[in-house]
Amino acid sequence: MITDPIERRTFLTRMTAGAATLAASSVATSRAAAKAPAPAAGLAEPVFRPLPLGSIRATGWLERQLRLQASGLTGHLDEFWPDVAQSQWFGGTAEGWERAPYWLDGVIPLAWGLGDAALQAKVKRRVDHIIAHQRADGWYAPYPADASAKAYDVWSILLANKVLVQYHEATGDPAVLDAVKRNLRAMLATLDRTPLFGWGKFRWFEGLISVFYVFERTGETWLLDLAHKLNAQGFDYPAFYALDDAASPTPRRGLWTWEKHVVNTAMALKAGALAWRLTRSEADRAFPARMLALLDRHHGQVTGMFTGDECLAGRSPTQGTELCAVVEAMYSLELLAAITGTAAFADRLERIAFNALPATFAPDMWSHQYDQQVNQVQCTINPEHMWTTNGPDSNLFGLEPNYGCCTSNLHQGWPKFVSHLWMRTAKDGLALVAYAPSEATLQVRGTPVRAALETDYPFRETLRLTVSADRAVRYPLLLRVPAWAAGATLRIAGGAERALKAGTFHRVEREWAGRVTLDLRFPMPVKTSRRYNQALAIERGPLVYSLKLGEEWRRVNADKPHRELPHADFEVRPTTPWNYALLVNEAAPQDSMRFEERPVGEKPFSPDGAGMVARVKGRRLPRWKLQHGWAGEIVPGPAESGEPLEELTLIPYGCTNLRVTEFPVLKS
Repeated sequence: MITDPIERRTFLTRMTAGAATLAASSVATSRAAAKAPAPAAGLAEPVFRPLPLGSIRATGWLERQLRLQASGLTGHLDEFWPDVAQSQWFGGTAEGWERAPYWLDGVIPLAWGLGDAALQAKVKRRVDHIIAHQRADGWYAPYPADASAKAYDVWSILLANKVLVQYHEATGDPAVLDAVKRNLRAMLATLDRTPLFGWGKFRWFEGLISVFYVFERTGETWLLDLAHKLNAQGFDYPAFYALDDAASPTPRRGLWTWEKHVVNTAMALKAGALAWRLTRSEADRAFPARMLALLDRHHGQVTGMFTGDECLAGRSPTQGTELCAVVEAMYSLELLAAITGTAAFADRLERIAFNALPATFAPDMWSHQYDQQVNQVQCTINPEHMWTTNGPDSNLFGLEPNYGCCTSNLHQGWPKFVSHLWMRTAKDGLALVAYAPSEATLQVRGTPVRAALETDYPFRETLRLTVSADRAVRYPLLLRVPAWAAGATLRIAGGAERALKAGTFHRVEREWAGRVTLDLRFPMPVKTSRRYNQALAIERGPLVYSLKLGEEWRRVNADKPHRELPHADFEVRPTTPWNYALLVNEAAPQDSMRFEERPVGEKPFSPDGAGMVARVKGRRLPRWKLQHGWAGEIVPGPAESGEPLEELTLIPYGCTNLRVTEFPVLKS
């Protein structure tokens, strides 16, 4: 990846200008070449609908995690980082494209997920400026006045509208809804003259989010015309994923491509489901599961993510995954769970949220990585790196490692997870889609209802749900039962224990009055899986377990702008050995290891704050060494070692900064 800012801007300008030519030469066909379906009467109804922003508050360890985020980069980025602090979106002269909207896309749900009045006031000032400076032609101020003469990639506008409807949902500000509607009308006229290209072409479906939102509140049918136009002009992911080449990794230090760009890919997971609301095509609805299965097969990681550093990179545990892709995949899965009601998408969401997401941040959330590795034994400035297109700083923990897109886009991961934990169902029901300590407030046929979940899940198997209603009201409650939770049980109001079916939503239909408690238990059996080069990974419930390593953090890049403490750059090196093979009985892995509960720390995802640890035996493998500054590739087959047998400590992947997660296995 090009890391010099001037070279990067030149690269993006060149790529944007030539994007139409690049897309035309792609082996995948474009929707523009196909006849768009006739508009249906309105939109297909999703199975679930997220509650209005602000209806769900984080509690317990999740609230502590959000407060770390608010006290870290997210809550302060607009105070010192020029591309947000001095953005053209806010009246400055710095970057005026995607970075300020990206920051707002995460800080808005953070402010309302915490009920943080100071953070909400900060957001309001920024949004008010954008609305006040919208032009008479409907375009926002950073949009060039001469765009009719010179093509402009509208990706940042699609993003800004997605941000603004989120703010409108939280506040109900009518000026914001009006601003988005006026901008969408301007876009409808412009797309006839300048069809989508560049980033907008590959992220066209992001525009459907704001279009659908405004349509459902106004009923104006021209919005469906705009939605069909975006659908027709956008890149055709189903056609591309029907080709053999879609499965092949991008060559290391090889060709950067739009269609294999990992963030485009993570965003596009939801494209088919969003399109289905418009087209009602079962092929569109089925595509996300097919796409995800293909990515798992050829690029999948045990964390639930797929590699991409910065393009799809294969299954090796040392190929990286970009942080932007992690947070975008989570948002895609949140919408997929809502639109389709498929429990498996929520299972995947939790897997990424509890593993890949926290592992790419420093525990205090003042620094982050551009790329994380499943086997990550040191994080250094590494000229020998083997990323596909990224640079030597890519897995430093820092302010702006490799490139600043993740610095602006990292913020949405935890807050949007909170805002999609609970959802509405048909018949005024409530669904608990993903599990973390939280509470939701809503109205059911005029009756105030509060649902509170107390738990240290995913570090524990037990969850207590308390549902309170001011007066008796009947509605269904749907509880997701994870696919891994064989033997799951539910007890309502101290009654008999009920067995639950794994991989489904369990429906509780009853009249709710006063306070009703529901006790859930999701057994977490130990599971092992064989992965790249026959390496072994260990899972328990939604958590993946990794070797706990000693760490030495050393500050670097102190001469670069804006690298003052605490928003500085760090290399991290191991102070304990990492090259172990495990002694595990794969037929009965529970016999080879034991798990021990620990208090969940003030920093829940940190080596010292881990709420669960595991003990397992292993021996060092002296021949397993660093290669290219990374953990060397694992040699397939049983490993032999004459080193002493040691007891090793594993902790949840999300609690690590350095780790080994895919291990050689000792010959028994």
